[in-house]
Amino acid sequence: MTMIATPTTTPEPLVITEQTFLGQNFIAGEWQVADTTFDNMSPNHTNKLVGRFPNSTAKDVDAAVRAAVDAYPAWKKTPAPERAKVLYRLALILEGMKEDMAREMTLEMGKSLEEARGDIQEAIDMAYYVAAEGRRLFGQTTPSELPNKWAMTLRQPVGVCGLITPWNFPIAVPSWKLLPCILAGNTVVFKPAEDAPLMGQRFVEAFDQAGLPKGVLNLVQGIGNQAGKALVEHKDVRLISFTGSSETGAQVAKTCGEQLKRVALEMGGKNACIVMEDADIALAAKGLAWGAFGTSGQRCTATSRLLVQSSVKDALLDKLLEHTHALDVGDTNEGAAIGPLVNQAQLDKVLRYIEIGKNEGARLRCGGERVNREGFFVSPTIFDNVTPSMRIAQEEIFGPVLSVIEFDTFEEAIEIANGVEYGLSSAIFTNSMSQAFRAINELEAGITYVNAPSIGAEVHLPFGGVKKTGNGHREAAETALDIFTEWKTVYIDYSGELQRAQIDNY
Repeated sequence: MTMIATPTTTPEPLVITEQTFLGQNFIAGEWQVADTTFDNMSPNHTNKLVGRFPNSTAKDVDAAVRAAVDAYPAWKKTPAPERAKVLYRLALILEGMKEDMAREMTLEMGKSLEEARGDIQEAIDMAYYVAAEGRRLFGQTTPSELPNKWAMTLRQPVGVCGLITPWNFPIAVPSWKLLPCILAGNTVVFKPAEDAPLMGQRFVEAFDQAGLPKGVLNLVQGIGNQAGKALVEHKDVRLISFTGSSETGAQVAKTCGEQLKRVALEMGGKNACIVMEDADIALAAKGLAWGAFGTSGQRCTATSRLLVQSSVKDALLDKLLEHTHALDVGDTNEGAAIGPLVNQAQLDKVLRYIEIGKNEGARLRCGGERVNREGFFVSPTIFDNVTPSMRIAQEEIFGPVLSVIEFDTFEEAIEIANGVEYGLSSAIFTNSMSQAFRAINELEAGITYVNAPSIGAEVHLPFGGVKKTGNGHREAAETALDIFTEWKTVYIDYSGELQRAQIDNY
């Protein structure tokens, strides 16, 4: 494993050349420059410039919203199977762009090339899946309580939607939002995270190549507290879908509530993996290393708490430490499996939590320091002797830090797992069918894995959580359509008489 220490080298000065990539907004079908820009730096190299991107203001957001408003009537009237054809073309285009995009993704936000390819493949899979829903935007027919009367329901689009996405899955997560939103007949203003603007632009370039009509999808780059805030507050935006921190999500929800605007939130997690004494210990150790340290722990589904039964704790930790020490930490552009944290602020946050863990009395078993190389690297970190009330066991760290908590009984494990404010993903390793099904029923989480770690998702299954993780919506699968459509109920009375429902006719 790479030696760890505080870097002592001084980064070279940032060099701007005529070849520096200059990102643009995409409004009403036209690529546009902004008055000011921000620098997008690679987390693999503290002085490596990915490009300069629009630092959009409320003025830019307003122009994008107006374009979406103008495009909405025609797109709403376009038959859903026709809208779906754009998504089929998009899938083919993304397949052709996949390798180049994956390499740019590793440069921009630091995940491994293997993970980046998977990120884009998820969007490809989602495009094919959602496109098929163009012929399955089903409503219902149901008997009326009155004679000679027909009753049915149908889905209709919401209107102009603002979609705000994170940097850790810069293509996959936008696909969960953009694809069902557009398929349903809405128009969009899309604001990617400021740490992954290049991926946001590449995704919109693919939509443009697929022949999406002008104004249906508009891209506004920028900083969250400026461009994102303006999008959330805009009076003509009917819906906000946000993925990010619980703190920011609470502010988004407050603003949307004041405007009676629909809002779908996907936020944090503090996911637990339970390992029972009858589990396959070798499988559990391998799964935990991936669940805790994949994407450097920068997943809302990352395994951040290991709950292990006392009788197998030592055996499991020995194998887990072996897997952890074997992880290759370094520049993902050079093939490393575990890359950097996304930026300086995230690095500072993770290092601060490591100090909190030490001060709380947890035992540091490995890692715990910055890797001695340029970039925002922290070695995979495992704390033992953690108690459920410690901050490192309660608060989302969003980095490669795993807290190990010991328990004696299954009931105790469930209580500890549920004893946090979040409820996104959960996992249990056991060969007991009884314990597996009890965990499925008793764990307070939107996702439960049996004999697998807490990370990962499939596009045809709902994704989301409970408690402070979200506000009840589910992304992906057909449940995403419930976010981006309104239900309309239709009554057709062909009796030729005045019939009055909800009047006592008896």
